[in-house]
Amino acid sequence: MRIDLRIRLLVLTLFIALPSFATDGYFSIGYGVKQVGQGGAGIAFPQDSLAAATNPAGMVFLGDRFDVGLSWFRPIRGSSISGNAFFQPQSEVSFDGSRKKNFFIPELGYNHQFSSNLAFGVSIYGNGGMNTAYTTPIPLFSAGPTTFRAGVDLQQLFVSPTVAFKVNSHNAFGASLNIGYQKFSAQGLENFANPNFSEALGDVTERGFSNSFGAGARVGWIGTVNQSLSVGATFQTRTYMQKFDKYKGLFAEQGGFDIPANVAGGVALKVHPKATVLFDVERIFYGQVKSIANPDLPFQAPLGANNGPGFGWHDITTEKVGFDFKLTSALTLRAGFNHSGLPFDGSQNLFNILAPAVVQNHLTAGATWGLQSGKEISLAYLHAFQNTLNGESSIPQTFGGGNANLSMYQDSVGISFGWGK
Repeated sequence: MRIDLRIRLLVLTLFIALPSFATDGYFSIGYGVKQVGQGGAGIAFPQDSLAAATNPAGMVFLGDRFDVGLSWFRPIRGSSISGNAFFQPQSEVSFDGSRKKNFFIPELGYNHQFSSNLAFGVSIYGNGGMNTAYTTPIPLFSAGPTTFRAGVDLQQLFVSPTVAFKVNSHNAFGASLNIGYQKFSAQGLENFANPNFSEALGDVTERGFSNSFGAGARVGWIGTVNQSLSVGATFQTRTYMQKFDKYKGLFAEQGGFDIPANVAGGVALKVHPKATVLFDVERIFYGQVKSIANPDLPFQAPLGANNGPGFGWHDITTEKVGFDFKLTSALTLRAGFNHSGLPFDGSQNLFNILAPAVVQNHLTAGATWGLQSGKEISLAYLHAFQNTLNGESSIPQTFGGGNANLSMYQDSVGISFGWGK
């Protein structure tokens, strides 16, 4: 494949930046179709040139390689309000947050092996995100004859140039520069665009997309203990992003929305010449970003202020178990399970009507078919089981009191094409 075609594909992926979604809070359970098929596990088990998104050290084990993929993602999200004095207090009213259901998420990676001990590559992938598109206005957020339907759209993309090297036969290290791009829009929040709630009334809702760029880094290590056991560790710094200027009256710190740091470790154990079992643990530090972590109502400061309300998210831990089995020389099968902690509790449900990230358990399956001349096709399926989080007394009395309840489940199918040698 000519190098100019690879570059064109890289640039194309940069600009399409299609919506991305996630299930470990708002992060993806894994990066690359192969990794998703094994529950998102793979810190010590690199398989394609998306490896830098998880552990940069993995790129030195791949050889020359090119991967491109696309996933169809279908999240079904919704909410309900009950016991509210201002809005049908005797009944529970449900709201459908899935006016838009189908999304397509691209991925692309390239790796060049300069020698057996040195590699350089680049991975382009959706880091995560969230979308709600309610079919009707939500009265607590927007009331009146000309109100907008409630919803938010957060999209995040990383471009990660990476260098990886082996210091000896047992240890490899890698480092990536994470160049981040994100955009955000909100609508249907007119009730908060007033002096009682926000310090920037014109920058709360209906401002279209606001764009933001920034940078951070990821480092990683893989240690080969013996022919059957590998271990790995990785750390991603906080990614410092420009502020969402069009929403400086909504997010804390006048529109601040950095991407949190995370740290993870993993094990790959070959239990049979054809079978490998994977186990990863990851900690995501949502609590370090005020616009994500500050509690919602009652307001301690106006929206947009340094200590203004957020979504009340805290740090979470995710556990990932994967299984990779080489059935034949041409066919590899995968399966996995991912469990994520809840990023917030029911007391924070009101604002999280806009971001109902309540799924916790994910079951995955995948396969790779080898073709001729180092080419292969991979598939993955993910199901995030439905979860409901009831928020007893999560609506303050100033908003009529009552309960905000959240629910979500998800399905995803991905396909990728890889070419290596």
